[in-house]
Amino acid sequence: MNNFNSNKNPKHKTFISFHHEDDLFKKDFEKQWGEQFKGFVSRSVRDGDIDKNKSTEHTRQLIRDNFISDATVTLVLVGKNTWKRKHVDWEIASSIRDTRKNPRTGLLGLFLPTYSEHVSGMKTSVLKKAENGLIYNPYNIPPRLYDNIECGFAKLYSWPNSPIDLRLWIHDAFKHSKKCLPNNNRAGFAKNISETKNRWFD
Repeated sequence: MNNFNSNKNPKHKTFISFHHEDDLFKKDFEKQWGEQFKGFVSRSVRDGDIDKNKSTEHTRQLIRDNFISDATVTLVLVGKNTWKRKHVDWEIASSIRDTRKNPRTGLLGLFLPTYSEHVSGMKTSVLKKAENGLIYNPYNIPPRLYDNIECGFAKLYSWPNSPIDLRLWIHDAFKHSKKCLPNNNRAGFAKNISETKNRWFD
């Protein structure tokens, strides 16, 4: 039986969270893999979309209600500087927050082909391995994604080899959202992290 066409791994509306510098990859991703989904909900938050004077709590709710809305899974495209972006942090935080209007989404990360690991000189004990083998520095992925990988709510993968793999990973993230609680305790970003920093934990 072809698992790709079976009901075992149904399609999910998937919100794509990404850094604007990776916009071309995001567009290619949608074009290449889009047919695997029921639909994309990929209206990522841009600078100026939300009043900067609003509270963090109000901002998260706006992101959830106006941008993520009916998604069941949030997929973070992880590039070199994705972890530095406040909107990515807010999107993850809003996605995994369970509210009366919007239940939490599943969560997974996907390394872009251009991702730079920054593992040189680091202790082996610090390094992590993605689900499908890539060795990476956990301190240059989005910190809230890191928190949820550590608690077992989310998983992180390198670029997929097939649409079947991707669809399976997304469905797995959806299932995890129903049986595992996320970690959303980290304070939200007040601003983007400096471009000069190479990792979020020193």
